[in-house]
Amino acid sequence: MRRRSLLALLALSAALPAVARAAEEPGKKKKAGGASFIPLDTLTGTTSKAGGRRGVMTVECGLDVPDGNLRARAEASLPRLRAAYVQTVQIYAGGLPSGSPPNADFLARTMQHQTDTLLGRPGARFLVGAILVN
Repeated sequence: MRRRSLLALLALSAALPAVARAAEEPGKKKKAGGASFIPLDTLTGTTSKAGGRRGVMTVECGLDVPDGNLRARAEASLPRLRAAYVQTVQIYAGGLPSGSPPNADFLARTMQHQTDTLLGRPGARFLVGAILVN
């Protein structure tokens, strides 16, 4: 009986730090950027490599929205924005010729246009962090 009590006490003491840490962090923390920055998950699209092999194009990006009202609208519209961005990356990556680098200016300009269209007005800046083709 004593051994069971000791094991229960050890298990409880091991779980307490995790419970305390979970109570400190109620929401998802931002990785980078200021108060107006909204990070987005990595966007991926399939490319064709030489010899018919498949490759992956990844785009790391985010939104900078200084206006508070527009930021709230952007956060509420994140699923629609992400769907539009993923569709653009997939279509662009599918048509990317083998061995050629991606055109970051074209992607940024296209996604900025989609951002302005989906949010209803300009004011949010689409920021590209990195574009990788592997």
